[in-house]
Amino acid sequence: MTVERAILLVVGVLVLVTVLLAVWQSLNWLWVTGLLGAHLIQASFTGVCPVVMTLKRMGLPTKAGFAQA
Repeated sequence: MTVERAILLVVGVLVLVTVLLAVWQSLNWLWVTGLLGAHLIQASFTGVCPVVMTLKRMGLPTKAGFAQA
């Protein structure tokens, strides 16, 4: 797995979990979902993402996100 694929997995899981928590627990969990969306927008402009930095430190290889293998 590459960093690019792993970040899609991490963000997708976090969004699904927070939406499910909003349905079953409290609508306040949607604030976390909104913050995830805001962070994705911010990261697209700045290129700064703590999760990506962590995945790189873990040794995951990088590759073009949607390149054909």
